[in-house]
Amino acid sequence: MTFEGVDGSGKSTQADLLADWLRGQGRTVLSTREPGGTPLGERVRRLLLDGDDMGAWAEAALFAAARAEHVERAIRPALDRGDDVVCDRYLDSSVAYQGIARGLGEDRVRELSLIVTGRLLPDRTFLLLVDPRLARERSAGEPDRIEREADHFMERVDEAYRSVASHEPERIVAVDGGQDPQQIAEVVREHVRTLL
Repeated sequence: MTFEGVDGSGKSTQADLLADWLRGQGRTVLSTREPGGTPLGERVRRLLLDGDDMGAWAEAALFAAARAEHVERAIRPALDRGDDVVCDRYLDSSVAYQGIARGLGEDRVRELSLIVTGRLLPDRTFLLLVDPRLARERSAGEPDRIEREADHFMERVDEAYRSVASHEPERIVAVDGGQDPQQIAEVVREHVRTLL
C-alpha cells in the first residue's frame, strides 16, 4: 500500500498510522519511504531534496534509480517473505511531479518507473487530497528543493494527482485530506480490511 499527495497533505502521518494498525493486527510490516528506504536511496534523497537545482530528466532519473534499488533491496524481499509493505510515495509521485507537472510526459515517466521496478504496482494507493495552499501551511521546518517551488507548480501537481487517480480508480483511493487524521485513518483501514 502506498500513500500519495502534495507535500503537507498528511500522507506520512497516514502511512505511519496504517503501519502501526497493521502491526497491532499481528502482521509484519515494512514501513518505508521514497526516495529512500535503502542506504543508496537515502543518499539519492539528499541529492534530490537538498542538492543543487537540476534538470527535469535528471530529477526523474534519480527518482527512478532510487526506486529501482528500493524495490530490489527492500520491497520485493519483504513481499517475498509475506510481509505487508506501507510506502510513503511511490511511482505515482514521479508521474505527477515529473511526468505531468514538469512536462516530461505522464506515460514516459510511468513507463520508466515500471521498467526499473519490474512492473510492480501497489495493491492500493491512498491519495490524500488537500488544497495546495493549505498543504503548504501545514508543512513544517525548512522547505526542501521541491517544496520551494512556486504555488502554481504545486497546483499543477495537485491537478496531476487528480488526473492520475481518475484513470485508475480501482487502485487509487482519493481521500479528503482535510479531515481529522483519525477519520482519514479509519477510511484507509476500511479499504485495507478488504485486502487482508
